[in-house]
Amino acid sequence: MKYSRKIFLASLFFFLLICFGLSKIVFMLYNGEVEAIDAYGMLGVWFRGLPLDIRTACFLMLVPALVSLQTRISWRRLLIPYYIIVAICMAYFTAGNIIMYEFWEFNLSAVVLSYAMSPEGATSSVSTWFLISRVGLSLLFVAFLLTTFILLTPKDKVKLKSYSHMKLSNLKPIINWRPYTWHIFFVVVALLPIDIRLCYRQDSSLMRNHAAVNPVYAFVTSFWASSTFDVMPKEEADKVFQMLYADNDGDDIQDTLLQISRPNILVIQLESFSGRFVKELGGEPDVTPQLSRLIPQGVWFTNYYSNSFRTDRGTVSLQSGHVAHPTVSLMREKKYHPLLASLPRALGEAGYDTYYLYAGAMTNMGKIDYVRQLPVDTIYDKSAFTAEELETAWGAHDGTAAYKMVSWLQKMKPGTPWYFTFQTLSSHEPWIVPYHRLEDEKLNAFAYTDDVLGQLITTLQNSPIWDNLLVIIIPDHGYLWHQTYEDPEFFHSPMLWLGGAIKGPRQVDVLMNQSDIAATLLAQMQLPHNQFRWSRNVLSKGYTHPAVYCNYPAGLMLRDTTGTTIFDLAARKPITQRPAPSEERIRQARALLQVSYEELDSSEK
Repeated sequence: MKYSRKIFLASLFFFLLICFGLSKIVFMLYNGEVEAIDAYGMLGVWFRGLPLDIRTACFLMLVPALVSLQTRISWRRLLIPYYIIVAICMAYFTAGNIIMYEFWEFNLSAVVLSYAMSPEGATSSVSTWFLISRVGLSLLFVAFLLTTFILLTPKDKVKLKSYSHMKLSNLKPIINWRPYTWHIFFVVVALLPIDIRLCYRQDSSLMRNHAAVNPVYAFVTSFWASSTFDVMPKEEADKVFQMLYADNDGDDIQDTLLQISRPNILVIQLESFSGRFVKELGGEPDVTPQLSRLIPQGVWFTNYYSNSFRTDRGTVSLQSGHVAHPTVSLMREKKYHPLLASLPRALGEAGYDTYYLYAGAMTNMGKIDYVRQLPVDTIYDKSAFTAEELETAWGAHDGTAAYKMVSWLQKMKPGTPWYFTFQTLSSHEPWIVPYHRLEDEKLNAFAYTDDVLGQLITTLQNSPIWDNLLVIIIPDHGYLWHQTYEDPEFFHSPMLWLGGAIKGPRQVDVLMNQSDIAATLLAQMQLPHNQFRWSRNVLSKGYTHPAVYCNYPAGLMLRDTTGTTIFDLAARKPITQRPAPSEERIRQARALLQVSYEELDSSEK
């Protein structure tokens, strides 16, 4: 059978390009609620992403091109295993990127694997039908890709024109590159310096930039993302770190918030409780009226920023006083646990009993292993509740958990101070709560948690516990509510200190991170905190370079007194600079990123 090698390679190559182009359209249509893009806009996105699509297709064509050079075994027979791998990967990366974007709003990357290893989060967040339908469509996509790949490939041995009959003296016809035009094209284009940066435009929205990126290229290259974080000499990066984190052992408190040095401490870690829902931070006006009622009664931090984008990162920032990493979950990676300082340990050494309540499964993202090694004396999870009390896929509703927690607090043995963390869970997908005040189901879920918070604080205020109590109300991270990661307000979060242990109501405007709570709290209690390398006493006179450093898998944010910069790690360029561009803020953010990963590397040696 005669078959043109060119036709085979060209048809397979253009089929890949068509698939990549159609996937962009499906991506934009499926995520229309994030941003509605018209046909003209879609065309612009497709055209901008075409060079990277072509390069990615050339990478995928290298194996078929190599196979097409031989004629002894049928091309189809040799390529079917390769096609299976490519079909599965293309479908997984493309469909996963389309489906997950509405939840994460950044391109699918290797970081998803750490969450995939803890399926409780996915199964609790969405309905069974959602999972079945999306998995089913992905499998259909695999079948479509695999079938088309096979049909485009000849099944019989291929007979190609031979030059063996030609005389050695006539070399000109032998040196004929035309049969290998496609091979040369694939190799050359695959080596061209075309990457994600070419897909980004400064005047385009973040979603359009993300839509232009080839999802296969983005996912595969994300495995080497951390290798691009070392961008400056170590001495320079260390100098930036020392400037911004110089006060991790300062005791010269210039502002005393507490009137009791050893209060009982209740930390209420509110799930996804973004500043976007708090009127006092410029958020929605009627979602959190209880928090608004409580703010004038306590110490209100107006410039407090969460460190990251998910609970596993936020919990470590709080309990270990450590910044987050874009591509590594310190909670999940047990090998890094010995590296981490611990607020429960520091308080335990000061005579505190320690407790942790999460009314759901503590196995998600390795939370139980992390909390145990802090260490925490007593852990309450869903096993502390009856089957009737576990009313949601995540566990017990916040109201049920708060009611039971109060009964435990009232039974604490007198004379021994305690540190109790209550991690809420109701303000999360699938947004089903026993409360119906607001029409929007998401806003209503946050309003429910706020209502529980108000009732809980009122109950504590009317009990003997209150006089010696410090309540710290914070979120674990923010929530993207009609915004993208271009908006620094995603990280801007509420923090309120209440209780009889505080001197009185006041407002604190200093810039601070979630990771700074450990050093700041311990300094207020006149306890050592120099073990917390990444935590600063922000009420110290030595805190002379106020700045916050935040990140998510695709980017970094640094805000200081000069403004705010958000730097996209995939595109390696800033996507937000307010009020004006600043190379210095970019340098500082990248230096902190580099130092944080150097620390992990050194801990493994």
